[in-house]
Amino acid sequence: MQQDLINNKKLLTLSLITVVTLMLSGCGAQTDSTQSSEASVVMENASPLAPTIAAADNRPGDWLAHGRTWSEQRFSPLEEINMDTVENLSLAWYVDLPGSRGQEASPIIVDGIMYTTTAWSIVHALDARTGETLWSYDPEVDRSHAVHGCCDAVNRGVAWWEDRVIVGTLDGRLIALDSQTGEELWSVLTVDLSQPYTITGAPRVAEGLVFIGNGGAEFGVRGYVTAYDIETGEQRWRFYTVPGNPADGFESDTMEMAAETWQGEWWLLGGGGTAWDSMAYDPDLGLLYIGTGNSSPWNPLIRSEGVGDNLFVSSIVALDADTGEYVWHYQTTPGDAWDYTATQHMILADLEIDGELRQVVMQAPKNGFFYVIDRITGEFISGENFVPITWADGIDPETGRPNILDSAKYWETGEVSLQSPSFLGGHNWHPMSFNPETGLVYLPAQEISFPYMADNDFEPKTLAANLGIDTKVARLPDDPEVILAVKGATLGHLAAWDPVAQEERWRVQYPGPWNGGVLSTAGDLVFQGTAAGFLKAYAANDGSSLWEYPTQTAIVAPPVSYEVDGEQYITVMAGWGGILPIILGPLATNSGPTLANSRILTFKLGGEAMLPAYELATPVVPDLSNISVDTTLAEQGFAVYDRYCGACHGAGAVGSGVIQDLRYSAFPASSEAWASVVLEGAFAEMGMVGFGSELSTDDAEAIRHYILTRQQFAASQE
Repeated sequence: MQQDLINNKKLLTLSLITVVTLMLSGCGAQTDSTQSSEASVVMENASPLAPTIAAADNRPGDWLAHGRTWSEQRFSPLEEINMDTVENLSLAWYVDLPGSRGQEASPIIVDGIMYTTTAWSIVHALDARTGETLWSYDPEVDRSHAVHGCCDAVNRGVAWWEDRVIVGTLDGRLIALDSQTGEELWSVLTVDLSQPYTITGAPRVAEGLVFIGNGGAEFGVRGYVTAYDIETGEQRWRFYTVPGNPADGFESDTMEMAAETWQGEWWLLGGGGTAWDSMAYDPDLGLLYIGTGNSSPWNPLIRSEGVGDNLFVSSIVALDADTGEYVWHYQTTPGDAWDYTATQHMILADLEIDGELRQVVMQAPKNGFFYVIDRITGEFISGENFVPITWADGIDPETGRPNILDSAKYWETGEVSLQSPSFLGGHNWHPMSFNPETGLVYLPAQEISFPYMADNDFEPKTLAANLGIDTKVARLPDDPEVILAVKGATLGHLAAWDPVAQEERWRVQYPGPWNGGVLSTAGDLVFQGTAAGFLKAYAANDGSSLWEYPTQTAIVAPPVSYEVDGEQYITVMAGWGGILPIILGPLATNSGPTLANSRILTFKLGGEAMLPAYELATPVVPDLSNISVDTTLAEQGFAVYDRYCGACHGAGAVGSGVIQDLRYSAFPASSEAWASVVLEGAFAEMGMVGFGSELSTDDAEAIRHYILTRQQFAASQE
């Protein structure tokens, strides 16, 4: 049945893939010695399944795939809501969601039913007209697994394929559900649970297969992407993104080739390269494009003796979707040392460049360059920076390699190296959008710097991120003026980017980063939610502001659009979360009101729903009058807190409404209560695992005194 499905897939054209061989020392394409130099796909009779997503443009009222179509353009052809009517856009319905975790899903809408996910990988099916819940499915993720997640307990949505929806769970499962009832059809474990793998990305479906990657590079895993049979959950192929131990033998000639770009015993620390988010599929070429993540650890001296490009970290890799065989790669950041992942949103489009129509893949990864790559061959076409950068001074047009500056090589200089973008990227996971009518890409960009410095005392840990850099140098002083100045230089904006001319056409500046993903429409509109708690609509041609709605909570997810009974809707998941809010402390606080709870918000012309009034609770620091604080011990505790706690509870122990703000916790008042949480895992069912396997009683006590000093300072500011 599976082979019949593949053989009968309906494609629009007969295509020929010519794989161009480039030098391994370059960062462009290279063919596998076992890969045929050319392949063709024959158009035959349509299968009952394949045409649905393939013909998504013939179903403009639905949002069938993560980016609406396989090309991931995130462009809606609906135009009832347009520049003339958008002023009448108002709330049609909303659904409150439990908890305060981030909401990052891109809903799928099929025939009037909305399928979406919330934090902890919970799936919901709702009536897209009213928001009424039809069914919900909780995979019952063990909350203690959150210790392996770098970036909150988020989930970016499901994949849909005819009679089923598929979700990846935080603890590494891939689960198929009946789309009508929510009944579990099959479930497979895609990871080794003895390793710190997670899944937060949305699966993709094509060729009768469902594709899923994973995360965990910071914690020392080896990345891979796996394809499973959509009907049975049986594994069909797996592609590793970095090589393993050569002594165990290589899985393919491709892995043997990649190993030549590594040195030392990289496999002991995992290698990284996890494909935790973006994918795109070209049905004409039969290619699946995956974006890969950072190296593990970040410090290349520790990881690979400071040598080599370390394939395929921070790369776009093209695979034969049917077999998983390597076709070509383009590495955006060779030998990545700054967490400049290439997992960011990829868009497939046909662009006229120098008088020639080129089939391209576009990406704006973390490193700050906007790339246009030939999607047939992997050839570098163009790349320019869309935010200020300091780590490189451009891209060599012949090799496609960045010109990395010596000043950025902190592992060689031994000094602090302040770099832009930061590890949070000039663009992170928040999807961008391409409007084929304007020819512009609408890009959620951010301007953040970070001081990199090698950690000379690095020792790998199980329950902490293994970066190989000294994050203590990023410690902010308590001086409010300094914090205000740094925060004022930590910015975000929406850019309209011309991918052919490689230049910005217009910009909307925001007071801070981590604003939501983007939707563009045939109504000449661009929609984006903001960290300040607004959903906004802009004119696609010049960025002029046309409409906004106060959402009472921040939005990081991308809006989508659909149509039911002749009415167009805009819907978005609202909820503050992800890595920036939980890690940046005082720099992550919003510039607007933010509720602790999250919501699904859906709008239409003439909607009559209203959000309830709300009041923000003012947190109170516990009474410290009878508590003795050892400041010397607290200073020791800062180093331990920075390594183990800051990734969830924020720099300087300043929370931003996602996870417990320890400045207002009563537990530090008692050594016994504190130890029960930090060492014994008293709150493991809430995601706070015990760290007793790696921290001593003295470590926990030192952290406690550090938190007490933070409480004292917070009290002094009241």
